[in-house]
Amino acid sequence: MATIKIQKVRSTIKCSQNQKRVMEALGLRKMNHVVEHEATPAILGMVDKVKHLVKVID
Repeated sequence: MATIKIQKVRSTIKCSQNQKRVMEALGLRKMNHVVEHEATPAILGMVDKVKHLVKVID
């Protein structure tokens, strides 16, 4: 399966607790931190929940 790179580009300070938990589950901690995940439906759904905080790198 294909992999995607996800980069954190915005802070989670004023975000809801659910969005903070999604960012933690994706493994994104600091600003500009990049992680690589398999492009499964679960991961893509998590990225969709926090699309205003992250950038998907091809």
